[in-house]
Amino acid sequence: MEVPSAKHETRHRRLTPLRVLRGLICLLVLLLTAFMMIVYCGFFSTVVLRLFSLHYSRKVTAFFFSSWLALWPFLFEKINKTKVIFSGDDVPARERVLLICNHRTEVDWMYLWDLALRKDALGYIKYILKSSLMKLPVFGWSFQILEFIPVERKWEVDEAKMRQMLSKFKDPRDPLWLVLFPEGTDFTEQKCLRSQKYAAENGLPILKNLLLPKSKGFNACLEDLRSTLDAVYDVTIGYKHRCPSFLDNVFGVDPSEVHIHIRRVTVDDIPLSEREVTSWLMDTFQRKDQLLSNFNSEGYFPLHGAELNLSTVKCLINVMLVLVLTGAFTFLTFFSSIWFKIFVSLSCSYMVSATYLNIRPEPIFNFVKTSL
Repeated sequence: MEVPSAKHETRHRRLTPLRVLRGLICLLVLLLTAFMMIVYCGFFSTVVLRLFSLHYSRKVTAFFFSSWLALWPFLFEKINKTKVIFSGDDVPARERVLLICNHRTEVDWMYLWDLALRKDALGYIKYILKSSLMKLPVFGWSFQILEFIPVERKWEVDEAKMRQMLSKFKDPRDPLWLVLFPEGTDFTEQKCLRSQKYAAENGLPILKNLLLPKSKGFNACLEDLRSTLDAVYDVTIGYKHRCPSFLDNVFGVDPSEVHIHIRRVTVDDIPLSEREVTSWLMDTFQRKDQLLSNFNSEGYFPLHGAELNLSTVKCLINVMLVLVLTGAFTFLTFFSSIWFKIFVSLSCSYMVSATYLNIRPEPIFNFVKTSL
């Protein structure tokens, strides 16, 4: 793959009235489609079906919600014309992996959908994220349905909840992309200075482009899932020419390019003891820091491999299917029997309480086995 020429790079795009209108329409469509998919498909797959089979509940959930999540890469790559450039190791499709990534901005996790879509893992990607995001209207409900792990970023509070959820991810039949941001928060210059001061006082590496990684969550994930994982993906994200915000993505003003570098590490190559895993993680972040320094000076990561561009035809077919489903659900909600209105009201009530209380039904057969 060719290195992008500086002469043809598109810098910050102006926020025109057309971009604002287009972005608001896209956001409205994303919210409406998310709401209808959650109320109708999500309730069935994660409540009704889950009572009988956790495995098939996840398959059906992945089928419907991968279609909705695929709308975001379509927005980024086809509507906003953001170039997503992959480099590093070529990774197989449908592996069970733990993915660690740097955290430059509030939307890093959304660009991982572009990679997951290409690897047929979009419906199985799960994030460890701060619990406040679960309170977002509609989107928080989808995070609950997709089994994201909410954390308070206080290990004494988070450990028990995290391990309880990790115990549900051990079925090797279920593809899994579990995403962790070891820095714990997004990068800012002020946070970096505090991180460097702490590193200097404690004899740790001083990183220029990253915050010091926190190892306890990574250790817990490895400890609980190691026997069922194929690999760890060390992912590094760089942006041209500035880090985007959520609204930058919606309106298509930034970024012009997203560069994603992947290093695939087999689980057998990662140490077993907690102390050695912590040291491995620190070494990995030193490597990432150097990679980002090179990216900042050269404008690209080492180009050892590439992923294919998304198929415009497949993207459009997926968009049309999601819109048709949403149209049908909207008609049933507003113009059909009152029973559909009652169903929607009950489904919304359940999703609000389930998200707030972190409720996920257990399969009936689990209770039967326990009682026996």
